[in-house]
Amino acid sequence: MRKVLLLAGPTGSGKSDIAIEIAKKLNGVIINADSMQVYKEIKILSARPKSYFKIPHYLYGDISVKKNFSSGEWLRKVQIKVKKIPKNKLIIFTGGTGLYFKFLTDGISNIPSIPERVRERVRKLNKKIGNIKFYKQLLSLDPKIKENIQYTDTQRLIRAYEVKLFTKKSIIDFQKNNKSLFKNFNFTKIFLKVDKEKLHKNLRLRLKKMFENGAIEEVKYFKSLNAKRELSSNFILGVKEILNYLNCKVTFEQAFELTFIRTKKYAKRQLTWFRGKMKDWIELPSTNNNSIAVNKIIKIISST
Repeated sequence: MRKVLLLAGPTGSGKSDIAIEIAKKLNGVIINADSMQVYKEIKILSARPKSYFKIPHYLYGDISVKKNFSSGEWLRKVQIKVKKIPKNKLIIFTGGTGLYFKFLTDGISNIPSIPERVRERVRKLNKKIGNIKFYKQLLSLDPKIKENIQYTDTQRLIRAYEVKLFTKKSIIDFQKNNKSLFKNFNFTKIFLKVDKEKLHKNLRLRLKKMFENGAIEEVKYFKSLNAKRELSSNFILGVKEILNYLNCKVTFEQAFELTFIRTKKYAKRQLTWFRGKMKDWIELPSTNNNSIAVNKIIKIISST
């Protein structure tokens, strides 16, 4: 069976750097498993790796912010890419999107294609009534989503609503019949856990560097592209907050703090996903010395 490393963790946990060091030592390639880092025009705010150190990286920055990009499309791109990677290469998936990892290990449900007219109708409804009312309305249609989707998760709420509306079947029922496309892969599943205080310190420092090194200009360019508001790219951390700053609705300092607060909440959701959906993963505490984590992970890979 082909060995594959899945390296997950909250934003700001140092996944990218650790993945690069492992790839250097074990002749690896890296595939992006982060829904924010797929976008071409948003490099700084998505925390896309600055330098690849001659290690092949795939599915980073190759989707326009003006296009809709789903988890299913990501998985299809992965299938195509994996077939082209030589067998002597260790494949390393790294990122913070739990759903991407779930699709790799558990497979994807065979949901029929939803017509654009239905999708547009649902998106407009969500925009009109807001997440809380939308969530309550969805619960009345599909009570099964209650324990599976939070009212704050706009994208998944919209997806569940459109599936129920068009197929008359719960998205949860579809997911029960998932089939993995990677049954012959020997997955080593590692989740980097960072102490809360340390993580928040890392996030603030990283965000400060983002704001100093071009995040404002990046969002100015994003604004000029006139991407539709319902597209996923609008939900990248910092985009909404900096757009409000550019539109003189908040100060620079407020934009920074609001982005920081939202980033902390996002990291918390990632940790919640890990506790609920990734219980069979190996939890590895993050340290200030990446070489310690790298050596531990290499030992785990060797022993599996």
